[in-house]
Amino acid sequence: MTGTKRKKENAIWRKIHALRYEDFKLWCVRRLPILDWAPNYNWRSDLMPDTVSGMMLAIQQVTQGTFALTSLISANAVERLVPPASSNFTADNSSFILGLSEFEMQRIGVAAAVSLLGGLIQVAMFVLHLGSATFLLTEPVISAMTTGAATHVVTSQVKYLLGMKMPYISGPLGFFYIYAYIFENIKSIQLEALLLSVLSIVILVVVKELNEKFKKKIKVVIPIDLVLIIATSAACYSADMEHSYGLEVVGHIPKGIPPPRPPPMNILPEVITEAFGVALVGYVASLALAQASAKRFNYSVDDNQEFLAHGLSNVIPSFFFCIPSAAAMGRTALLYSTGAKTQVASLISCILVLVVIYAVGPILYWLPMCVLASIIVVGLKGMLVQFRDLKRYWTLDKVDWSIWVSTYVFTICFAANVGLLYGVVCTIVIVVFRFPRAMTLSLKHMKEVECRFKTEADSESLQQVKIVSVNNPLVFLNAKKFHMDILKIIQKENMCAQQQPEDVNKVSSA
Repeated sequence: MTGTKRKKENAIWRKIHALRYEDFKLWCVRRLPILDWAPNYNWRSDLMPDTVSGMMLAIQQVTQGTFALTSLISANAVERLVPPASSNFTADNSSFILGLSEFEMQRIGVAAAVSLLGGLIQVAMFVLHLGSATFLLTEPVISAMTTGAATHVVTSQVKYLLGMKMPYISGPLGFFYIYAYIFENIKSIQLEALLLSVLSIVILVVVKELNEKFKKKIKVVIPIDLVLIIATSAACYSADMEHSYGLEVVGHIPKGIPPPRPPPMNILPEVITEAFGVALVGYVASLALAQASAKRFNYSVDDNQEFLAHGLSNVIPSFFFCIPSAAAMGRTALLYSTGAKTQVASLISCILVLVVIYAVGPILYWLPMCVLASIIVVGLKGMLVQFRDLKRYWTLDKVDWSIWVSTYVFTICFAANVGLLYGVVCTIVIVVFRFPRAMTLSLKHMKEVECRFKTEADSESLQQVKIVSVNNPLVFLNAKKFHMDILKIIQKENMCAQQQPEDVNKVSSA
């Protein structure tokens, strides 16, 4: 008996051990998706399109840098804490790292602090499983917020497109103050910068449209961003446009990556507002792109895992003085158009960007700022065309249309994070007021081509089967009303059933 018991105990322990191992393996695969897709990577069919897409993505990464919306939010903290006219800000930063002055490192340190705190907030949201709350981030809210934020980014580039010198303007209604300043000082527009901006935008739009139209006929799309950078940089250098025409150029670009060190921790309480903005806006914009890709290629997205991924993507780089980042529509669209198959395309892009940082970066000194601004503006085209969603929302649901418009207005008047918060609050209010008023409908028995909803008063039912529908999801807010509506429908059916025999008797007696 003793030997039998030991065998049973050993078998039980083996099952427990196997169960724990499988659970741990499943957890690792869920948290590190590369463990799932990398072993099954098809080198023969996927490597070439991933390589081409990675190279094209690297070209765009060099010209645009990181995500424009989070950059704009972190810029607010930089300008507020380390304004260009002030030098009394102190932080634990050494001078002349990568050839940068102490003042420049102070400004970069503030952006890195925003990245660190924003990433920690995202990781905390992952731990609290707040990814399940993304049902409040409805399509109209996301579309309006990203469109409004893209409008802010375009506005921030207007001074470079026009070649104007203007102070940094931010805060509530800053969007309108910027354009007011431009119209008041319209005579200070630099004609050379304006012409070069217009020419660059036209070339970029035309060539990108041609690339999209003929992408099935040509093997490799034209890297117009790179061509434009090389051509304008060479022209600016040969004609000495910086001094001859006063054209503003990118200037000195640091070479290499600084040694890891923590951002200035003493300013974290002062950047908490921007950190929340980076955490929420970056996550929402990235999640929208992830869900669109999942729908396009038929796979699912773990909303909570996105918090962990983007949180670590901000926390770890912050120790190398990187600014906040997130997914970007322009680069995602580029991967679509160039035929990328897997995440290997992004890996190749990162390797090439690293090469640029260590070797090619200083060559971009002569790139005109108006050309760089043109590239950024054209890259936001995908977000700006979301204005076309208004027509669809007006046709489908006037409430969704009003949410889109009001969320966009709040984003424009204040900031992307404020617009996002307003949109979520609107969604909650509408849910609270709409759900209790959910209408229970009886479905008429009819042909499929004629099928449509009709209210109980107009409907006809089968003799033994009654089909009902509710025009909103059933939750605790409307469950009681739905139950009462069902009882009313049953009572009405019983009354009709009782009246029918009486009517038949009357006809018979007649």
